[in-house]
Formats: sequence, C-alpha cells, structure tokens
Amino acid sequence: MNVLLTSATGYIGGAIAKTLQTNGHPVIGIARSDASARRLETAGIQPYRGDLTDVASLRQAAQQVEAVIHTAATNDANMARADQFAVEALLSALEATNKPFIYTSGVWVMGDTGETVADETFPLNPPPIVAWRPAIEDLVLKAVHQGVRSLVIRPALVYGHGGGLVSMLMKLGQERGTVPIINEGHNTWSFVHLDDLATLYVKAMEQAPAGTLLLGASGEYLTLRSLALAVAEAAGISPTLQSLTLEEARQIWGDLAEALALDQRVSGDRAKHLLNWMPSAPSLLEELINGSYQPTAIVA
Repeated sequence: MNVLLTSATGYIGGAIAKTLQTNGHPVIGIARSDASARRLETAGIQPYRGDLTDVASLRQAAQQVEAVIHTAATNDANMARADQFAVEALLSALEATNKPFIYTSGVWVMGDTGETVADETFPLNPPPIVAWRPAIEDLVLKAVHQGVRSLVIRPALVYGHGGGLVSMLMKLGQERGTVPIINEGHNTWSFVHLDDLATLYVKAMEQAPAGTLLLGASGEYLTLRSLALAVAEAAGISPTLQSLTLEEARQIWGDLAEALALDQRVSGDRAKHLLNWMPSAPSLLEELINGSYQPTAIVA
C-alpha cells in the first residue's frame, strides 16, 4: 500500500521510510520547500507539497493514499496545538475508509513506573513536556468509531545510527569533558533500536487491529548512570560524571529535564505477541562499544 509518512526524512521517519520501501510500500512525504522535495526524491520518496500546519494540504495528501503514519512534530511552543490540528485533519481524511493511521506518542506519557515493568494498561502520569499527548492518543483511538483503523505507538527511548538522546548526552559530555546525570542517575530508561522500531511500525500498519495501543520497547533497561558511564567510555572522556540537581538540569534542558529524570521500565510484550515483532538489532551497549556511536563510525 502507498503510505503518507510525515517527517519522512527525520530520525524515526527516515528509518520507517526505508523499511516501508524494503517491504514494497511506496512512500509519500510532505515537502515544505523545493529543498525538502529534493531530499525526499533522493531518498526515493514522492514529495507532496504542504506543511504540517497546513491542514488542507495534509487532508488532501491523506485522501490520496492507503495508509498514514504520523511521526512529525513542530518541536516549538505551538507543538501541542499543531499536532492536534494535524491529527484531526488526517483522521477526517480517512473517515469511513478503514485505512490504517498510526500516531507516534512515547513512553514518557506513562510517567514513573518504578520497579514495575509497565505495559499498555499502566495509568498515565506525563511530565509537563508531553502532558498534551494523552488527549491526542485518545482522539486517535476513538477514531475507530469513525471507520479508521487507528493505532498508537509509544516508542521507548530510541537509539541507533548515531542519533537520539544518546547522541545528545555524548555531545554534551564532549563539550563539558564529563557526562551530566540527574541526581545520582539511579533512574532507569527503557530503549528500542531505531531499526527494530521501524519494523514495528510496518508490522502494525499491515496487521494490527483497529484501536491498538503498543509500546515500542525491546526489553533493554539501563540506569542513567550506567548509560552515562558507557557514553563517557565511548567518547573517550572522563568517567567522573557530573551530578546535577533537577533544577540545575532544567538550566540545561528546560522542561525536558523532568522527562530525563523519569524512572521507567516498560514492556513491549504486547507487540511481540500480537505482531510477532522480534527486536534483533544490537543492544545499546553494543552500539556504544562497537557501533554507530564510536568516533570513527559513519552516521547513517
């Protein structure tokens, strides 16, 4: 099926685009400019001129395809409002078609899980930076009543190909000569490799029942402290970590700091059982030791 993919050349979207193409699904991407259109064409993606904030162009593009995967975000002060309008436009275009629509949320909406390995039934307690996402998730999942095969995927923290939050930590560590952590760094993060996540999106688009919510997590957990030490070793910098209070962390990361301080263990078992999703990419520690985060690695 031909697929409209928002942010088709982004970190997550670009990986999904490649996996869609590998599985025989032509990809259409939104292009805001001639330069954007050229980047899409170079990646073998058909450009459709429009903008994430132009709901008319989004609706028109969605009406011309057989599936929609939404991974884009404006990443600005208007992100929540822009996302709501974009989702409403895309869902309205698919109404009464039973075509698949996948919305990208994230495990941060679940808040702290503590020692519990949380699944899709875990109650939500999002930090402020993603406090608006549960309402969008609810909007998407309720679209099943309007004839849309709507789905929500909450990725864990994504790594691989030299990108994601791991790259952010590494760059900050290189700038400072030490990797910062929040408090003692005993909070746990859950992860998923970019390639495994892209496979999950394609499997969900092809197979998942309407109204399905899935956690995209491989089952790998690391404390922030363990991750920071591995990042320091990979970057060749001091293993002495910089401990920050939450307030000090806010001075660096703003509202993102509270999300980085979350203690989360999440399970991707539903996706594994429902879709026969089998994460097989190298672990985060393997990537740090021998893979794409090494200084000599070529970032894909």
